[in-house]
Amino acid sequence: MNIIERAKAFVQSLRELSGRSAWDWRRCPCCGGTDTCKYGSYERNPWSFGGRQKVRVQRHKCNPCNGTYSERSVLLVRGSWYAREVHRAAIDYWQYGGNSLRRAVDLLCAHMNGQGRWLIWRPLDPEPAEKCRLGAGTVERWLDRAGKAAQRTVEKQLDGVPSSGQMGTDGLWAVLRGGTKRVVLALVDGVTGVVWPPVVVEGEEDEKSWAKLFERAKRAGLDPDVLRGITSDGAKGLIGYLNKALEWVNHQRCVFHIWRNLSGELAKRASEAAIGLAGKAAKAAREQARKELVSLIHGVVDAKSEVAADAALSKLAAHRLGAGLAEMLKRDLEKLLVYQLRYNKGLVRVAPEWLWRDFRLRLSRGRNHGSDERLERAALVWAIYHNFTPAQRRCERKRKYRRPGKSPLEMAGVPPGGISYLDALGV
Repeated sequence: MNIIERAKAFVQSLRELSGRSAWDWRRCPCCGGTDTCKYGSYERNPWSFGGRQKVRVQRHKCNPCNGTYSERSVLLVRGSWYAREVHRAAIDYWQYGGNSLRRAVDLLCAHMNGQGRWLIWRPLDPEPAEKCRLGAGTVERWLDRAGKAAQRTVEKQLDGVPSSGQMGTDGLWAVLRGGTKRVVLALVDGVTGVVWPPVVVEGEEDEKSWAKLFERAKRAGLDPDVLRGITSDGAKGLIGYLNKALEWVNHQRCVFHIWRNLSGELAKRASEAAIGLAGKAAKAAREQARKELVSLIHGVVDAKSEVAADAALSKLAAHRLGAGLAEMLKRDLEKLLVYQLRYNKGLVRVAPEWLWRDFRLRLSRGRNHGSDERLERAALVWAIYHNFTPAQRRCERKRKYRRPGKSPLEMAGVPPGGISYLDALGV
């Protein structure tokens, strides 16, 4: 089952549990017999959004197998002092709201028991007689439990989800506790925005790191034969892996990284134009030189054809300050125009840098995670959240958005409907 089917099965199990009658609870879950009797009860006092509640749980005993069992409730989580709605809200406060663990806990306690910040919102309310003592460490354990559930769903997670074959990939450096550095690698469908399960590796320059990423995507349901193009920042490990394992896939260089690589040389050449000048004259010379060089570089990077790019590159090389810039662009000229090929229709020109902004809002840069495994579990939870969550509905005059109000899974043609990422994680 893929992630959507698992989420629907989880919701269905909750509905079946809530719809069980007294007769259904007489059936023994071990042997299936109905020769049972009531066997006492016990009381639980879970915290929910209605405050602390008293819930009496009925126990049963099966006479043939001599086993005992308790009735279950959709609202309760086995072994927890907090209701299911609190578990789900805690993860959502952290994941969707971008709160820290402590802020998420403060907001939860305020809503559950009218304490803390609740008294700031409603200053005339009395303080509660009993304090809710939910801690940040408890919510962290819930999040890690969700991460372990996400790990178990990697196998065939996106099986049956159509892929455009035009991908983007990038890595984000994270510093763990103790100063250990790791990289989170992600593979994104450039057309639909679906994120395939990410991995955490030691570095980007090793081919084995990228092999691990594509192997995980393959386990999740990606067919390597449908791949047509990949946009990246030009990491040597990725290029080496593509040349060996995916030689039919075209590599598009990220335009953003090209401009960033040229920034140093561009600044030097602009400063060279102001040699011998001072004050406003020097500033004007630098600005004029930069303006001319940037215009020529745009002619190469944004060219509509290979012929136009060669002509623009020749103009840049002929400029009195553009020889070095032209030499740097010449090395990646072919990879800058891959997105224009019919074979790579839909391939984006920029690596998924935007993805990491959304990632950092929820997971910082990894400093809250003490190990590679915990960071990877958090990244897997975030990827599922991203695939299920629709983009904001925006309406602006001058700007159009690619996926307003739609989730990546919906863009891929498999809308989750009323199923959420929390259902997919089995929370």
